[in-house]
Amino acid sequence: MTDQDEWSTNANEALSISFVQAGSSSGGGGSALTTLSTFHPRFTYPIFGDEERIFGYWGLKIHLRFAAHDLVPNIQISYERKFKQVGDTKATDLLETLREWVPQIAFRKATDFDASVQNDESASSFCPPGEIIERYTSRGRSFEIWSCELTDPAAQRLIERVQILISLFIEGGTPLPLDDQDWSLARWRVFFVYEKLSNLSSPNASPYSLVGYSTSYRFIIHQAGPIAEGKMVSSEFDFDSLAPISFASLPSRARISQFLILPSHQGYSHGTHLLKTITSTFLKSPACIEITVEDPNEKFDDLRDYCDYSRLLANGTLSQISLNSNLSSTLTSKRIGVRVPTSQLLDQPLLEKLRKKNKLAPRQFDRLVEMYLLSKLPAHTRQSGTTRITKRGKSANESDRTWYYWRLLVKQRVYKKNKDFLAQLDRTERIEKVEEQVGELAADYERLLRTMEKRKYLGDGELNSGGSEKKERGKRKVVLEDDEDDGTPEPKKIKD
Repeated sequence: MTDQDEWSTNANEALSISFVQAGSSSGGGGSALTTLSTFHPRFTYPIFGDEERIFGYWGLKIHLRFAAHDLVPNIQISYERKFKQVGDTKATDLLETLREWVPQIAFRKATDFDASVQNDESASSFCPPGEIIERYTSRGRSFEIWSCELTDPAAQRLIERVQILISLFIEGGTPLPLDDQDWSLARWRVFFVYEKLSNLSSPNASPYSLVGYSTSYRFIIHQAGPIAEGKMVSSEFDFDSLAPISFASLPSRARISQFLILPSHQGYSHGTHLLKTITSTFLKSPACIEITVEDPNEKFDDLRDYCDYSRLLANGTLSQISLNSNLSSTLTSKRIGVRVPTSQLLDQPLLEKLRKKNKLAPRQFDRLVEMYLLSKLPAHTRQSGTTRITKRGKSANESDRTWYYWRLLVKQRVYKKNKDFLAQLDRTERIEKVEEQVGELAADYERLLRTMEKRKYLGDGELNSGGSEKKERGKRKVVLEDDEDDGTPEPKKIKD
């Protein structure tokens, strides 16, 4: 081990994060803050580099604390020894490194922060910004979801203080630009989840403690015609009108951007409650045309699939959809050039009507439909792979025909999505690539269906809860890999 290795510290282990509130008086007449939760970041590479190492300290501890209600931060740094500069080699300047990630108030003395939280009489009357849009209970504890636009100064203060956590827990997450003009900030909506605490240890303790939050923003789109029953958006604009235009009234596509549940609260359905509440909010908005998600990771994909799938089951959408397994024999030929139109397999006008009603993006809706149709097949048929479809659509067994057409339906979508890439391959390799992707999708749907069934019986625990494995730096392995080595493109995976 080199001298530099001896002075190198794992940043993920050195940094701890706590949420605190005013505590009860101690026996010596003083007082101490009550720590509600403490945890480590999932990763620190946005702050300390890809190696996630901090150079120049022995026994380094960085403690990032937040007042649980208004999220005022404080950073404490301690260490046993610090490396003495040798030439250009010197210890990491921790204060300078952290300064761009948290507001200046975070660098107060720890004693000043403690006193501020302990003696803040206004904390007991604190309420989250915006309006309360949902209340629920979990494990006998009470929770509330509040929402407002990012133009709200109180919401901006909370986001400014806490959004370092986005970079510590969300892959590729970046802070929001809070210095934008009001018209731009008005596109953003924030959803805060707070626990409503009881049995407080101090009269100055706030009953509110942050559980997590999410942000979304609106893409304004031109949409002539009806956007909801009884509502119309004109394709002509009256420039003589002096009435101000609200972003909330314009037809838009809502996109969920950041979504974070604190590690200490994961596994208790809070992500599900938050996502369902966000979705319900946009479903009620006549101006929202479609609900999308920005760059989701695998865990959020699973949560989104569960929430959307359960919603479409509950509202009767999926029960209206069936796969036609009685097609003309002329469409089941193995001859090259014979195609089974998608319109022959599914009622396309009905699907588009249902998709728009539920405000789902086309890819997400297609995946939910495929998952549902797969679930209607007998388990032994689904597990047979391709052994039961040698007769293609001519099989006398209806389940085998449906299994064949289900695979054909998915193949068509996969091919359309990757047409340009697949056209570069020879026919044999093209078939292999598509078959491989259909097999992976079927396996992933089976996994999701098993997880949903298990959750239905075990209660409201979060899907894929717990665990903060660093391996989750990637997303679902169904995207085109465009890595290059010395100018030679690597083999690509097709996207679903």
